Amino acid sequence: MQIGKPGDAVSRICQAYPDRVEVRGRDLTGELMGNLTFTAYFHLLLTGQEPTEEQVYFLDLLLVAIAEHGMMPTNVTARMTLAADPGSLQGAVAAGILGCGPVVLGTTDVCARLLEEAGGLVAAGGEPAAVADELARAIHDAGDRAPGFGHPVHRPLDPRAERILELADERGVSGQHVLMAYELRDAVARVWGRPLTMNVSLPIAAVLLDLGFPASTAKAIPLLARTAGLLAHLAEEREHPVGFLMAGKAEEAVAYEPPGESGPGR
Repeated sequence: MQIGKPGDAVSRICQAYPDRVEVRGRDLTGELMGNLTFTAYFHLLLTGQEPTEEQVYFLDLLLVAIAEHGMMPTNVTARMTLAADPGSLQGAVAAGILGCGPVVLGTTDVCARLLEEAGGLVAAGGEPAAVADELARAIHDAGDRAPGFGHPVHRPLDPRAERILELADERGVSGQHVLMAYELRDAVARVWGRPLTMNVSLPIAAVLLDLGFPASTAKAIPLLARTAGLLAHLAEEREHPVGFLMAGKAEEAVAYEPPGESGPGR
């Protein structure tokens, strides 16, 4: 039984033929290989269009910014998976990617949707500062976390976020979405009663939108970037294994309490 309404039975990405591979209407070996960087090729695959110079520059910048952040749960999970099954590099990468949610990898996609919503309200006649206040207040009153704000390590500033914004301003890429990111930073500080760190997710989303990327593609950038980081950790894991060490430390750190016992103070 079919569930849901299907789209047209068409893909516009790629077709392999006996003598060639065609990607987005272009000959892979005759036009693309040797002529496009991987970043430019990724843009072509994702959007169907070759990128501008600025799009390539900032895609590279954002991929570098988010690819690696130390022994995060995603990397720990991948390392322990490879330790348990040394032959399954793909399984270890998949295990790490499965943990790339809003808590660990960031909220780039949520930030993109928030910025789009803000842009719509401004286009309808709202003042940017008032729109930012309205959205921040709604998030706060709902008891939610402000997407793109807060970080357990980087305080009071996330250096990656500041560098992205600096370069966006410097290269003239900053548009309405970057400006709204600044408005949201001020609004969140007012509504929460204290400044919160703008983490890397909000500038990534803002720059992507100002460069013409649809919000639906925003999460693709941190996912692609983090795959590179995972592969680096797994290459190191094969040379200098620590997966079982981390698993052992986890077991040592968590106490076992039989049912019915209430802990050290019982």
